[in-house]
Amino acid sequence: MGGGGQQTEPGEPASGKAKGVYTWEEVQSHCSRNDQWLVVDRKVYNITQWAKRHPGGSRVIGHYAGEDATEAFTAFHPDLKFVQKFLKPLLIGELAATEPSQDRDKNAALVQDFETLRDQVEKKGLFRAQPLFFFLHLGHIILIEALAWLIVSMWGTGWILTLLCSVLLATAQSQAGWLQHDFGHLSVFKKSSWNHLVHKFVIGHLKGASANWWNHRHFQHHAKPNIFTKDPDINMLNVFVLGQTQPVEYGIKKIKNMPYNHQHQYFFLVGPPLLIPVYFYMQIMKTMISRRDWVDLAWSLSYYFRFFSCYIPLYGVFGSLALMFFVRFLESHWFVWVTQMNHIPMDIDHEKHRDWLTMQLQSTCNIEQSFFNDWFSGHLNFQIEHHLFPTMPRHNYHLVAPEVRALCEKHGIPYQEKTLWRGLADIVTSLKTSGDLWLDAYLHK
Repeated sequence: MGGGGQQTEPGEPASGKAKGVYTWEEVQSHCSRNDQWLVVDRKVYNITQWAKRHPGGSRVIGHYAGEDATEAFTAFHPDLKFVQKFLKPLLIGELAATEPSQDRDKNAALVQDFETLRDQVEKKGLFRAQPLFFFLHLGHIILIEALAWLIVSMWGTGWILTLLCSVLLATAQSQAGWLQHDFGHLSVFKKSSWNHLVHKFVIGHLKGASANWWNHRHFQHHAKPNIFTKDPDINMLNVFVLGQTQPVEYGIKKIKNMPYNHQHQYFFLVGPPLLIPVYFYMQIMKTMISRRDWVDLAWSLSYYFRFFSCYIPLYGVFGSLALMFFVRFLESHWFVWVTQMNHIPMDIDHEKHRDWLTMQLQSTCNIEQSFFNDWFSGHLNFQIEHHLFPTMPRHNYHLVAPEVRALCEKHGIPYQEKTLWRGLADIVTSLKTSGDLWLDAYLHK
């Protein structure tokens, strides 16, 4: 049916007409790196060449090659009319009238109900940010940083005061991490360009990292959370095995790069302590230099210039380097525990082509709301709502949460919410469970 066969170029209908009519089977056949189609609102697009210029990175859009990307497209783009102009030249046809709107046996009623919920939420104004909220958040970060420097500059650099300074700086770094996350998701300003500019300031000047590196990595996580080869956050470089599928696969293949049955113990040594100060910052610098991302590099270097200008006069070169590493060490613990308690204990598996709501709910869970939990996690205790509506300003998550819970109950989808301590403990418990699965498969299968 339609013009899906015998193309001379990927995406060009065989009939030679400007537009074609396609089946889902034809669309799904175009999912290789050099031949990528996707569907948005029943329209078929050839993204093969344009994916390289995709602002969010080629990988995130490539993860939807051969699939219906309607829900992801809507979730990621706050201004749909603006991005439609980029889609128009890529249009090659549409689905045949006899084809369903959803691919791969997705629940059409569930997809429709979630779309209705999103429309209702938008009409209530829950995608509109309160600038004062984010201004005050930025203010408290700057205040904490200034206080850290004032303490050691006025009262000396003894061990106790240095430790206090380090804790304050780590607090500022962690809170700046949550703030850059807001701007990176385009959830503060109406104009994307303003979000991008402030994002570079916060992640670059306040944290010394790279906005583009974060975008290309983090959007993949949101597009396909907890899915192997697509979510970089579960790419553990063979140091850990996660979920229930990977440990068994590694065990059967007799892969033993680490003693995985002890991973819940060595996690404390190589996970929280090393992720940010070692792995992330090596990756960030390598990415900026290899991609010649001089703008992000300049923002990043401005952080280091400011930090060393403040602390070399007090601690010397070696002392200020040690202080920076210790601050990163503390921040890394904060970051790892907060971000992993929402995902590591959840379903981690290969691609199953689920609808947006089901995919996000099976890979995320919430932590109970409280003033401390909201602040401590940057409102990522509402991980479910954040994943469903990534462009929604975080101060509105609690308002949409009851409606999301009701929708999940209607369709029988588990909506998990835990205490903070249960969430943290479940990281270790899930690592132990996965390690035991690996050992059993390694010895007996």
